[in-house]
Amino acid sequence: MSTWLELFHNLTNPAWIMAHGGLYIVVFIIFAETGLFAGFFLPGDTLLFIAGMIIAQTVGADAAPILHLLYWVLLIAAAAIVGNYVGYWFGKRSGEYLMKRRDTWIFKKKYLVQAQDFYTKRGGAAIIIARFLPIVRTFAPIVAGMVKMNPGKFSLFNIIGALAWSGSIVTAGFLLGENAWVQDNLDKVIIGIVVLTTAPVAIKMIAARRKKQPVPVER
Repeated sequence: MSTWLELFHNLTNPAWIMAHGGLYIVVFIIFAETGLFAGFFLPGDTLLFIAGMIIAQTVGADAAPILHLLYWVLLIAAAAIVGNYVGYWFGKRSGEYLMKRRDTWIFKKKYLVQAQDFYTKRGGAAIIIARFLPIVRTFAPIVAGMVKMNPGKFSLFNIIGALAWSGSIVTAGFLLGENAWVQDNLDKVIIGIVVLTTAPVAIKMIAARRKKQPVPVER
C-alpha cells in the first residue's frame, strides 16, 4: 500500500514528473487509466491540471503558447481515445468472463456494475460524462464493449469526451499555472480537484446503499 501511496504522491509532484519523462509520462498514465482496468486508481484529473501548469511554465520565449498547449492537449486526448478503444475491445472480448470473475484487491466487480448502471441510465452520452468521473471512466468503455455498443457511435462519443476532458482541465491548469497562489497551495488545489471529481461517485454510492436498506415495518 505504501508503494501505491508513494506513486500517487510522485504523480502529483510537477518536479518529479519533469525528472521522469516529463509530459510524456502523463500521456502514458492517461492511457493506462482509461485503457486498463487496473489503472482506475490513477489520478487522471489531477495529472491533467498539473500537465497544464507544466506546459505554462515550460513554454519557450520563441514558442507560440497556444500552439504549445494545443499540441499537448491533442496528444493527451489521443492517449485517452486509444485507451478507451482498448477498454472497449477488452469488454467486447471478455465481458462474460469479467462478470463471473471473483473480486481481487485490484479488480472489484462492483465498479463494473456501477459503470453498467451509469451507462444504462445515460446511454451513449455516458461515454462523455464518464470522462469526468474517476473509476467510472475506466470501466465505462469496458461496459460499452460488453453491451456491444455500435463502434461508430462509440467512436464519436469517445473522441468528443476525450477532447472535452483533456482540453478543459489541461487548459485550466495552463491558465492558472503561473499563478503564485496556485503554485504555493498546489496540495490544496489537488485536494479540491479530488473532492470535486469524486463527490458525484460518492453520492451515487451512498444513495444506492440507502435504496438497498430495508424499510422498517411499523407494528
